[in-house]
Amino acid sequence: MAEEPPYLRIAADIRRRIASGELAPGARVPSTRGITQEWGVAMATATKALATLNQEGLVRAVPGVGTVVAESGRERPPTPRHGLNRDRVVRAAIALVDAEGLAALSMRRVATDFGVSTMALYRHVPSKGELVRLMSETVFNGEPPGARPRGWRAQLEREIRWVWGLYRRHPWLARAMSALTRPMASPHAMRYAERVLSALQGVGLTPTQVIHTHLALLGYAQGIAAAVELETQAWQETGMTPEEWMASNEARMAMIQTTGSYPILSTLFAQEDFDLELDALFEFGLARMLDGVASLIEQSRD
Repeated sequence: MAEEPPYLRIAADIRRRIASGELAPGARVPSTRGITQEWGVAMATATKALATLNQEGLVRAVPGVGTVVAESGRERPPTPRHGLNRDRVVRAAIALVDAEGLAALSMRRVATDFGVSTMALYRHVPSKGELVRLMSETVFNGEPPGARPRGWRAQLEREIRWVWGLYRRHPWLARAMSALTRPMASPHAMRYAERVLSALQGVGLTPTQVIHTHLALLGYAQGIAAAVELETQAWQETGMTPEEWMASNEARMAMIQTTGSYPILSTLFAQEDFDLELDALFEFGLARMLDGVASLIEQSRD
């Protein structure tokens, strides 16, 4: 009989710890680096072990925390079947998608979590598309805290950082609202747009320039936020943090660079420790975009 692959033996050991209660729901499971140290295996083997447990629904990746034990249907507090309404359906869907991504959303999945039939759910939300719209509308509610600052630039910074914060907390939101040419009929999103457009009133821009500035800033935030969603998905699929992924690919990266085919790239990384942090990237790009708006405003006054 063929020997069981190492990653399956590791997955079985962690599965046993979960079943025995040694690793309770919400507890961190060994990281890929921890697995390589405890079992003496390669990073790829550790990744396969965590991916196996993830596919079984036993663990899930939590950004900023690591891979933790997922709550099983038996351990999760039961959802009452009575008193089902639209608001409860929407908020349950938001919680699901925040944890597992937009691809995990289906009417059947939400109905199963409530312990009701899919048809029972349709009495409150007519379709998945409408559910996503309601989720987006719920999440996009509100406005930045504190008093509104003076000056167009400070006001735009405040608004776009507020949107970026929403995308950070809800990685699926950027994709759900990404159709710039076919905007969602959302009163809350329109209130955001109204605040942005009002910041640009009286600065000398044409109506087209004002609209384009609003859409360019929103599109920029959505573009960077797409990386947040992809990173969350990769974390869930592999169980590896960005740092662990970089470590597992370090040898391959070094081998590619030794060919001498990328002298500028290699020199830049050699001169300075570079850590690709999305918040820092967002702030850098935002400042450059607002510099461009300032230049446009100056041109309009000449």
